Amino acid sequence: MKYLYQTVRRYPFSSLLIGVIWYLSFFTPPKTGLDNVAFIDKWVHVVMYGGTCAVIWTEYIRRHRVAAPLRLFLLAWLAPIVMSGVIELLQEYCTDGRRSGDWLDLAANATGVTLAAVAGSIFFRIYRGQSRR
Repeated sequence: MKYLYQTVRRYPFSSLLIGVIWYLSFFTPPKTGLDNVAFIDKWVHVVMYGGTCAVIWTEYIRRHRVAAPLRLFLLAWLAPIVMSGVIELLQEYCTDGRRSGDWLDLAANATGVTLAAVAGSIFFRIYRGQSRR
């Protein structure tokens, strides 16, 4: 429990966005005019997970001067993808048909996380290079 508390204190915005993702994943969305836009759901998943991963990278870079590649890989790339898979399984089997799990949602989430991780690693190298001067 102490570790969870410390993590939330160190990464408040990332923790907030992860909480928002969990909430949005299980409430019943209202019908909107955007429902007619092709693949809007997938674009929302790419942006939602990509934005969360970008915030994780930003908070990590602010807190740590030296990258721990394995830790950063687990925290900012693998963990969001695993969380996405768990959410999709829970939507499929634990929502009484209100929500349905979709493997394409998982693929969109992984795409967003991967794009943000690539951008984050480039940003980290630039940031680290400027801080050495």
